[in-house]
Amino acid sequence: MSEKRKTNFIVSQENWTLHRKGYQDQQRHIEKVKDAIKNNLPDLVTEENIIMSNGREIVKIPIRSLDEYKIRYNYNKNKHVGQGDGDSQVGDVIAREPGRGDQAQGSGQGKKAGDQPGRDYYEAEVSIEEVEEALFRDLELPNLEQKEQDEIIVEDIEFNDVRKKGLMGNIDKKRTILTALKRNAREGKASIAPIYNDDLRFKTWNEVVKPESKAVVLAMMDTSASMGTFEKYMARSFFFWMTRFLRTKYESVDIEFIAHHTEAKVVSEDDFFNKGESGGTICSSAYIKALELINEKYNPKRYNIYPFHFSDGENITSDNAKCIDLLGQIMEVSQMFGYGEVNGYSRYSTLMNAYRTIEDPKFRHYILKEKRDVYHAMKTFFKKEEELV
Repeated sequence: MSEKRKTNFIVSQENWTLHRKGYQDQQRHIEKVKDAIKNNLPDLVTEENIIMSNGREIVKIPIRSLDEYKIRYNYNKNKHVGQGDGDSQVGDVIAREPGRGDQAQGSGQGKKAGDQPGRDYYEAEVSIEEVEEALFRDLELPNLEQKEQDEIIVEDIEFNDVRKKGLMGNIDKKRTILTALKRNAREGKASIAPIYNDDLRFKTWNEVVKPESKAVVLAMMDTSASMGTFEKYMARSFFFWMTRFLRTKYESVDIEFIAHHTEAKVVSEDDFFNKGESGGTICSSAYIKALELINEKYNPKRYNIYPFHFSDGENITSDNAKCIDLLGQIMEVSQMFGYGEVNGYSRYSTLMNAYRTIEDPKFRHYILKEKRDVYHAMKTFFKKEEELV
């Protein structure tokens, strides 16, 4: 009797979770980027790569709280190059030049030479939409009221169902292909074709008509000679984010751009953000132009009105009383008046010295001293109503 041949079997189970590691690492990285954007928002809002990008889709920005990927092997339990208690080894620091005051100390972050390592940062590619999502989440136009509803109806479409019958122009190609694939797979065919009439799927929708309040924002900016490079950059940074916020979250908002020095004029959006001016400063000229626009184009019965004025506050003193009077007239027909002042000094400007006595709840102001304050100005002017309680 012949001996039966023995057959060996190996029973194993592959750990399929390893195949998801790349995806999981990618998701963790995405979450880290989102957290870094949220934590660095005040700095990102005035990042030059964004402001000067003219709204490009992707920009590279430095995020200092985000580390690059590193591979470490038992890092804390091993001796490293140049460390140890024995004799000198390659890499040991055996001598150091005597200190020469502040120039010999420091972490490499100042203007003077130092001997300490600097702090590296990771330059990430971030879409402006990601920054907008984090910045605009808790913002809204304050005191928005329902106005007269002629010419302020917004029609929207809601896709709410998929059916087997319908017009060929409304066919849902994706669902039709998926249905055909499933049916052919059940029949043992790994293909899309043939597609039968029973596989066809059609979109259906409802037209939703909803009233929406119209609004106009009057963007006024001081372009006089006293507004230096920093002051103009800060003002334009605020208005850059303001216009993107309004166009992202509201269907029916008009924006009028007013530039002023001793005289004010309505300008195009491109000139407002790019064209420089000079001369003295008479802020009342901007308020007169704002009132002219309101009277000619924006009836307060039909529009929610939001004037915003940015300046360095160096106004002719004799003009301040006129500004307060005109400001009162504007606030009577407005939902809110926002005054932003770029002032890095520890003193009130001539204009702010007059405005600080205003107690009208419609008047909101913010003094910007550094780049991070553009973020805080946005939060001050567009804070949600429940945050005011």
